This record gives sequence, C-alpha cells and structure tokens, in this order.
Amino acid sequence: MTLGLALLLGTICVLVIVSAFFSGSETALTAASRARMHTLERDGSKRAGLVNRLRAKPEKLIGAILLGNNLVNILASALATSLFLAVFGEAGIVYATLTMTALVLVFGEVMPKTYAISNPDRAALAVAPAIALIVALLGPVTYAVQMIVRFFFALFGPKVEEDAAVLSAHDELRSAIDLHHKDRAIIKHDRDMLGGVLDLTEMEVEDVMIHRTKMHAINADDPPEKIVDQALGSPYTRLPLWQGEPENIVGILHAKTLLQAVRDAGADLSKLDVLAIATEPWFVPDTTSLKAQLSAFLRRKRHFSLVVDEYGEVQGLVTLEDILEEIVGQITDEHDELESGIRSLPDGSVQVEGSVPTRDLNRAKDWDLPEEEATTVAGLVIHKAQTIPQPGQAFSFDGFRFEVLRRHRNKITSLRIAREKDKPAR
Repeated sequence: MTLGLALLLGTICVLVIVSAFFSGSETALTAASRARMHTLERDGSKRAGLVNRLRAKPEKLIGAILLGNNLVNILASALATSLFLAVFGEAGIVYATLTMTALVLVFGEVMPKTYAISNPDRAALAVAPAIALIVALLGPVTYAVQMIVRFFFALFGPKVEEDAAVLSAHDELRSAIDLHHKDRAIIKHDRDMLGGVLDLTEMEVEDVMIHRTKMHAINADDPPEKIVDQALGSPYTRLPLWQGEPENIVGILHAKTLLQAVRDAGADLSKLDVLAIATEPWFVPDTTSLKAQLSAFLRRKRHFSLVVDEYGEVQGLVTLEDILEEIVGQITDEHDELESGIRSLPDGSVQVEGSVPTRDLNRAKDWDLPEEEATTVAGLVIHKAQTIPQPGQAFSFDGFRFEVLRRHRNKITSLRIAREKDKPAR
C-alpha cells in the first residue's frame, strides 16, 4: 500500500471517530438529566452551565451537530469510494458502500450512542466545551438551514414556532415518572403521589368534592339539643348549617367551637345560638382547579369550602383533606368510615359501588379507564351507554366489561368490572 492510500485510510478512520463524537454528543446532551445539570451548575460547575445553555436552544444545537455529522460522513464515504476504486476498480463502489455502511453504523452510530445513553451526564459534561465551539463556528450555516426549512414549511407544511416545545414541563415530568415506574425504579405508591401533584393543575374541585347528597348538614332551626346530638354523631368536625332548604347554607359549625359554647351554656342548652358561633360559609366555583383551591386554602388558612355551579346552586363541599388525598391517598383516622367501595373477586373481576370515583378505581387497580367523561364509575357507564342501565345489563368499552348488579331508582349502586382478555394490563 502506497503512502497516499495509507494516508487516505487514516483520514477515513479519523472521520469515523469524529462521526462517533457527533452521534454520541447528540444523545448525551439530549438525554442528560436536567435536574442533575441544574444542581451541578448551582454548585459552581461551569461545564454543567454550558450544557444548560446549549440545551436552552435545542434547534441550534441539533442543527450544528447534524450538519457536522453529515459533513464528516459524506466526506468519509467519498474518500472511501476513492480508495476502493484505486484498489478494486469499478467493483470498489460496491465495496466502499458496504464497508462504510458497516463502519458508520457500528462505530459511528450504535456504539457511541449506546455509551452516551448509558452515561448521559458524564458524557454531556465531557463533550460540552467542544460542542459549544462547533455550535459557535457553524452558527451562521445552521441559521441559514433553519431559515430554508421554515420557508418550505411555510409553503407546504404546518407553521413551526421558534420556541415551540413538544412537551410541557408537566408532560416531561409525567413521562419521566412513568418511565422510572416501568423500570421498577419507582414503586406504584410513589408514582401515584408524584402523579397526583402534577394532576392538581388538570383537575377541578368538582372532581373530588363530596356531593351534596352525601353531605352531613344540620338544620339550623332544629332545637339546640338535637343539633348537639347530630354534631356529636357525625365523624366530621366542620358541618354546614342550612335554613329553609338543604341547599341554603347559612354557616359552618365547628365541633370545637360548639363544645366551648356548650360549656359556656352549662346545663341550659336552650341558650345555645348555633348561628352566632358559626363561621361564614365560603363558596367556590366548581371549575376551580385543585392547585388554585389548595393555594386558596393555605392563603386563607381555611380547610373547608362549599362548591357551587354556574347558577350559584350548592353542588357539594371540598376540604383540604380531599385535595391532599389526591396526592398521598386515603387519609383515615379513628372516626372515619373505612369503606373504599372496591372489592376484588376471586375470578379477577372487581365489584365496585357506583359512587366510587373513576380516578380512585384507576389508582387502586392500576387501570386506565377514562376519567374525563365522568367523575364516578356509574357516571362513566351511563355516559358510554347513553342510557340508565337495568340490573343484569352488561357493556364493553375501553377494554373492560361492565355489568350492572344493582340500581336504586335512577342511580347505579353496584357494578362488576373485568378487564377483557384481549387488552393487557399497564
């Protein structure tokens, strides 16, 4: 082999190495942990700050890497074709194509990307200075390419915003949590808690409120002795007071305040004026997000509010505990009724009360029933069936079979639900 051919072969090897550098850098910089880079930058790491600045402009970063990678790959292929033509003649074109395909695929793509995806943080910190220099040098060319692409998109395709993000921060966090759960790095309970925090912005108070049909409310016009008995018999410390009709809430009675009033009244409960010791009710729209309501609870130092619809009619009540339970799960104490409304059956199906929220069933069984169409399981079945089913009727949708077991008037009270065999669990 002559010196010229040896030099040509060496140049091709160097270009393949450079191609591997570009491929691994792209994978490392896109896969590196944002949280880790942010922490390192905060602790004084200049390279981590460089990584964050590069990722802040992804279009510019990816454009420069792709441009550099394509330049070296095309140049390596051209030189290889020249080399093989000199050695093998016309057949050298075929040999060059096969050889460069194997070299670029194995050593220029698969190997560096495999290493980078296995050590993304370390690789990103290592390549950041060189990639920053390349991005700066190829910046004008990359900008020109971007303008050409946007021009053709404007003519023939969808409009591409300059700072458009494919995923929001919430979506990225949720995807990361689900990915770690699938890899068994996060247990189901932790995944549900982290997901519950993210869901607060998407859920409204009507999704978690206690419906007015289940509210423990007291008639303020009842004799004081009866009011005291009802308050003592309730598992709740805050109770709505109504006058005239149950929807006309006039105050909120706190058990501790009532106890102090009873002590002050002594043996004569007729002196007790519950409206005088009740606090003013706080009404919130049913469209309020859980995140906004949680902030309002903390800001106003209140734990209890009544939910009204667009007509001002009371629909139910929501408490601070109701919102916290969406994050940490069911919170119970010695006075709570331990009824989940979900019972697993020996055949793998589940018997569910119609009033059980679909979200609670999904979290308990790790299912994926739609939660947007109705709050409760009964509501979901009615929405899908477009009618109020009779006991014994069964429906199949979304990969599940629903059988109505009991119905009271227009209310479905019990169902049996089973996952259909043709749809695997999550």
